[in-house]
Amino acid sequence: MDASALAFTKIRQEFPGPGSAPPTCVLDGVSFAVREGEFIAVIGPSGCGKSTLLQMAAGLLVPTGGQVLHRGRPVAGVNREVGFVPQQAQLFPWKTLAENVELPLLLRGVAPAERRVRVAQALAAVDLDGFEHHFPNQLSGGMQKRGSIARTLIYRPDVILMDEPFGALDAQTRMVMQSDLQTLAIDARASVLFITHDIAEAVLLADRVVVLSQRPSRMLADVAIDLPRPRNVFEPFRNPGYEAAYEEVWSRFRTQIALGSRVH
Repeated sequence: MDASALAFTKIRQEFPGPGSAPPTCVLDGVSFAVREGEFIAVIGPSGCGKSTLLQMAAGLLVPTGGQVLHRGRPVAGVNREVGFVPQQAQLFPWKTLAENVELPLLLRGVAPAERRVRVAQALAAVDLDGFEHHFPNQLSGGMQKRGSIARTLIYRPDVILMDEPFGALDAQTRMVMQSDLQTLAIDARASVLFITHDIAEAVLLADRVVVLSQRPSRMLADVAIDLPRPRNVFEPFRNPGYEAAYEEVWSRFRTQIALGSRVH
């Protein structure tokens, strides 16, 4: 029996070229699966289609070829059962933090009393209790990101898609968010597909790291990260086996960095 929460099978994606130019092939036969409760990180060169895979899983883009399955069913149209955390927090500036976090429940017709309870629980989970009535411009970048994650977790999706969510944060805030995400992902019992350009972040957070090539992108490696949890994101070298895991991922990826420098 297939226990995959999310599966990509022979994914091919082409985008139209400018004018009469031929289409650009971004993804060429990419296949991998995210099992129940698993945290998968995807890394690859810029423009290799990492974010495109998330858009397909969310039902925002139909692949040129291949198939995306969510719990064994083809993704056809917007997939409202998955959660999506974008690169930017994208909180509505005219709404308070509580109102932003509450919105998915409001759209799903959840009763007001239950909404209040679940908003309080979601904000407490990301250490934002006490900031319910603040507007986004009154919150730091890290707090806004926590709010974005709370808004995603509040409707309890079984799959969470994260598109370089910590890339715009300063180094210290990023480490705190990485540490918090480990706890939140375990508590939510959700499967996570996490896009990043940072190998260290991928190794520290993921159960497996999928390495993609330069476009037309193919899967170079699917590396299991066998490090005990919880992992120390503040001092990565103190995690037993971290250096070996990092080297294994880097050894697959560095050829693509060299290729990219020659191409450009």
